[in-house]
Amino acid sequence: MKQSSKINLMDRREFFSLKRKANAPSSKNYAGLRQIYSDLTQQAGTLTAQQAAHLLKRTMFGATKADIDYFTGKTVVAAVNELLNVPTSLPAPPVKNYDNTDIEAGDPDLTVAQGSTWVNTVSKGVVSNFQRGKSMKCWWLGQMINQDRSVREKMTLFWANHWTAEINVIERPTFAYSYSQLLRGSALGNFKKMVKDVTLNIAMLRYLNGYLNSKNAPDENYARELQELFTLGKENTPNYTEDDVKAAARLLTGYKIDMDTEIISFKPEDHDTTSKTFSSFYNGTVIAGRSGATAGDAEIDDLINMIFSKTTEVSEFIVKKFYRWFVYYTIEPDTYTKVIKPLAQLFVNSNWEIKPVISALLNSEHFFDPLSQGCLIKSPLDMIVGMAREFNIKFPDATDYVNQYNMWDYLQDQSAKMQQDICDPPNVAGWPSYYQIPMFYETWINHDTIPRREKLIDQLIMTGYMRNNLSLIIDPVKFTEQFPNAGEPNQLISDVLDVLYRVPISVASKATIKQQILLTGQTDDTYWTNAWTIYQQNPTNPTAYNPVFTRLQTFYKYLMNLAEYQLA
Repeated sequence: MKQSSKINLMDRREFFSLKRKANAPSSKNYAGLRQIYSDLTQQAGTLTAQQAAHLLKRTMFGATKADIDYFTGKTVVAAVNELLNVPTSLPAPPVKNYDNTDIEAGDPDLTVAQGSTWVNTVSKGVVSNFQRGKSMKCWWLGQMINQDRSVREKMTLFWANHWTAEINVIERPTFAYSYSQLLRGSALGNFKKMVKDVTLNIAMLRYLNGYLNSKNAPDENYARELQELFTLGKENTPNYTEDDVKAAARLLTGYKIDMDTEIISFKPEDHDTTSKTFSSFYNGTVIAGRSGATAGDAEIDDLINMIFSKTTEVSEFIVKKFYRWFVYYTIEPDTYTKVIKPLAQLFVNSNWEIKPVISALLNSEHFFDPLSQGCLIKSPLDMIVGMAREFNIKFPDATDYVNQYNMWDYLQDQSAKMQQDICDPPNVAGWPSYYQIPMFYETWINHDTIPRREKLIDQLIMTGYMRNNLSLIIDPVKFTEQFPNAGEPNQLISDVLDVLYRVPISVASKATIKQQILLTGQTDDTYWTNAWTIYQQNPTNPTAYNPVFTRLQTFYKYLMNLAEYQLA
């Protein structure tokens, strides 16, 4: 039965076979896996439960039954507006969840009390910064698990992958924290403003050597990535030139970081005050050299204005990344014409505001098109955080911060082993699954990561993860109790699949699952109905509870081990 279900899915979603068919798209256009013709026309009507699940799984990490119920019946506009109404306040910072073991004498981190935040105390210690880095990653995963009903956390991860900064390179978790809060606060703000904010953020200055960039030794790292990876892309023909990189590098000189105080300053004496001439791609723009305390700021404004004068290149590059994050990773010619081009124009017309573009995309018939649903492979974080949220796995609360962080740490470590390490993407381009032509999300699935996914699923549904006498585990009975017709096996299977799956399975597969698992090989539905009724009447009686628990444990383990569970 398991093999048959997988075969049906493989035929529909060829990427799960881990090898492309002979007629797979070339790396030049990587299109052809689907033919979709819908556009940005407003999706009419109110959300069905399936549409609500689709919207939530793309804009949040997982979709709980409570959230699906909450949004079902709302108009699309109302639902999307609510999801895009992100909080204005930022979450409380990470805390010191570790003790002072092996922290060097004299390290200021020693004065930070456990349970208090470390983000305002400068530390140069190796041990303390290692522990802070782990704390930072745990905290970020906790923000995903405890997210509200908004797109903010999903967009924060999007920007963290776009504006990459590896904590192993920047070395100071305080920088990573400030960076994450910048991205979180700017998640649906103004992209042009974000470009400047990131350019002068301490994490980016450290990561791409901006703090080493001086008139006598220009460093081209950030000047190159600003154009190639962050604003213009490298697909445009013609495009910026090597001389443009060198000119931009000279323009960006003079910014320094005092690593003792973690304060940024501009040193006019280290700034190249000569004028910078750019190529014909930028229409031969000359940015006048300045001197004095405001020279760097003024020239950066001119540089950003020049880059954003390439409205088509910038808008289409960023809109394509939005599209691949929320909808699908291939962009067919029809989609380019009907979706990408008008969204890019909206981006420009909105003066580079992000929110109107995301709103138009999420409100569209194209987003809700059946061919846009169930077609993305879950990232490790999507799978892990989504599973924790959908099954409402219980974590220690904030008063028990040590164990709370311990549990977050375990799940973050599992995600890292599945090739998505929070705060530490593999390089400046981010995680390959978001850009690697032609495979994209398919690269999440390989001979190493699939067994790891299955092992984590099995652990959380069967034995749980134990630490300090606490267990991180799925409660299959508690999860089932939220379904109003849980005693009717056919309805239960249907309701559960509506929450956990985004692609249908056959009637025959459902019947086999029912008979072999819920009915334990019998043919009469009352075998399950009676067991569930007896449990409800005697919930504390082990004789009533155990048969239900065992069947449900096997039921959810089986569903999550099928390939369909890996699709969003």
